[in-house]
Amino acid sequence: MLTFRWDILFRSLPYLWEGAQMTIRLTTTSVGAGFIIGTLLGMARICQYRPLRTLAAIYIDFIRGTPLLVQIFLVYMGLPQLLSFPMPRLTAAFLALSLNSGAYVAEIVRAGIQSVDPGQTEAALSLGCSNAQVMRYVILPQAFKRIIPPLGNEFIAMLKDSSLVSVIALEELVRRANIVITRTYRPFEIWLGVAFMYLIMTIAISRLVAYMERKLNIDV
Repeated sequence: MLTFRWDILFRSLPYLWEGAQMTIRLTTTSVGAGFIIGTLLGMARICQYRPLRTLAAIYIDFIRGTPLLVQIFLVYMGLPQLLSFPMPRLTAAFLALSLNSGAYVAEIVRAGIQSVDPGQTEAALSLGCSNAQVMRYVILPQAFKRIIPPLGNEFIAMLKDSSLVSVIALEELVRRANIVITRTYRPFEIWLGVAFMYLIMTIAISRLVAYMERKLNIDV
């Protein structure tokens, strides 16, 4: 009967924690960039300029309709071939995850904007506000308050999906786990430790989002 080697797991934790830190940094920066991309795309999806709406819809449909793993390969292997320049692993991972997150955030932002009562827009326009002022001072503050819960879900999903960048040998948590396993031949202990590390990170994010909801009195 095989025994559980706690000693191997504990010795590996500092090395795995360094990979978890890379995962956290990559996820945070990617979702941050994705939020900017998604906000612009979400506003483009509901603007009155039809070509812009169409381009935004094509981008969103392409990203949401293709696997993230394929998108990572396209960025890491396809872009260097197309543009004839090398793509560092970290840059490729950040770009692929940001572009992916942007498409999902765009739909979150669009839904948040459309959830604001149209009567408020009409009232603001009747008071002499321009369309830009209505969007900036009336719609977006309310929309962003309402999209905090789904943005939290997107952050958690991206945290777990970031494990896919291990296929391009970026040393985040999953890649580090694979390296440890090749040295120790103890996959159960290592993967169990990795699972708990992801669980701790996702629980922490969930608690943070719940705290923000309470502070802002968000009804979900």
